[in-house]
Amino acid sequence: MHRILIADDNDANRELLEAYLVGVECELETAEDGQDTLDKVASFKPDLVLLDVMMPKLSGFEVCKRLKDSPETSRVMILMVTALNELGDHERAVAAGTDDFLSKPVNKIELLKRVEIMLKLKGTEDELERLRQYIQEMEERR
Repeated sequence: MHRILIADDNDANRELLEAYLVGVECELETAEDGQDTLDKVASFKPDLVLLDVMMPKLSGFEVCKRLKDSPETSRVMILMVTALNELGDHERAVAAGTDDFLSKPVNKIELLKRVEIMLKLKGTEDELERLRQYIQEMEERR
């Protein structure tokens, strides 16, 4: 079963995203700020993080960069969900390593479709990694 972490400092935003994801077969966890997000990623090990940009302690940009720079978390999918809508904000998100971004207010259908696509992509990447490891093991046995 997939795991999704919702990271947003606003209670109403977290609750709305949780409500939108009710029909998605997954385990959900929430985080309230940037540091809490990093801690929850380490303990919960999500496949996907819905990441707000404007959060206390660490911004979503910084959280994304740290996750993508770490070998342990670099394969976690990140969907930045933000009210920031300037071209420069999107460029910063891409530079930080985000896999995609979604503007607030969030459209439920768009969110669900992006989550579906990102979870499929994560599953494909995980399977590819398993195959790489299997091939490496087979080559080492020869």
